[in-house]
Amino acid sequence: MVPLLLVLLLILLLFGAGFALKILWWIAIALLVVWLIGFFARPKSGSGRWYRW
Repeated sequence: MVPLLLVLLLILLLFGAGFALKILWWIAIALLVVWLIGFFARPKSGSGRWYRW
C-alpha cells in the first residue's frame, strides 16, 4: 500500500511540475512578444528607449 501511495504522489508531483513549467513557458513567450513589440514600436525621438528604467 505504501509503495502505491509513493508512486501516486510522484505522479502528482511530476504532473504538477509539468503543468507549472508549461504555464511558465507561455508567460515567457508572452513577455518576449510584448518586449519585441515595444522594441520595434519605440518612439523615434528622445533617448529611444521605450521603457522607463
